[in-house]
Amino acid sequence: MSLDARLSKLQERHATLEQQISTASQHPSVDSLELSEMKRRKLVLKQEIERLRTENTLH
Repeated sequence: MSLDARLSKLQERHATLEQQISTASQHPSVDSLELSEMKRRKLVLKQEIERLRTENTLH
């Protein structure tokens, strides 16, 4: 998988999680542990995206 394709896939997953978090947080019976886990996964994706972008600029 090329770097651009990998970045695109990660960005898609990040956007999907962002939408799920937004939807879940508007729900009155949101599970705070589940919401925290989704936010953690979103952060991990963001960090991976930034790492790949940084590595790509350095090469």
